[in-house]
Amino acid sequence: LDVERGDPKVLDRYGHDLFGATLLLSKRLIENGVRMVQAHLGRGVSWDTHGDNFPLLKNKLLPPFDRALSALIDDLHESGMLETTLVVVCSEFGRSPKIFQLGQDYKLPGRDHWGATQSILLAGGGVQGGRVVGKTDRIGAYPIDDPLTPQNLAATVYNTLGIPRDAYWHDVVGRRYDVYEADPISGVM
Repeated sequence: LDVERGDPKVLDRYGHDLFGATLLLSKRLIENGVRMVQAHLGRGVSWDTHGDNFPLLKNKLLPPFDRALSALIDDLHESGMLETTLVVVCSEFGRSPKIFQLGQDYKLPGRDHWGATQSILLAGGGVQGGRVVGKTDRIGAYPIDDPLTPQNLAATVYNTLGIPRDAYWHDVVGRRYDVYEADPISGVM
């Protein structure tokens, strides 16, 4: 599991940064039977682009993200594990559709937190590639057809894990809770 050792070409493909190392470690954990892995971009790195949005995305955030995620998906595909591994890329909310300036806090404009819409990426795990599900208004502010929820995403994950639709659990005092609180995202499975 030592991600600092290995084939230099593989290390170069993932990138010599914490996110690349994290995704390479994730792949190795999956190869060794770990059923669920959560990765992050790295210490001191944030997608909070309230200011300096465009240079942060172009120069700091997107290059290592694109390089490492592409390497992970390619490696999972080439090894035959992508079909049984669901890759989910999401955050806790989206970003505002409008660019704004925060005055003295940042030199350049940014985007705020936005709960009404967000983009997620699903790959592998039986998900059909190349699909776009959902539409927003012309500026990306609000859904205009069949809004999806975090519960729909959770149900999609449960479905790919093979958890039956009628699954439930009980808390410590015996109350029943259904695992599925919504339907899986239609159009991707």
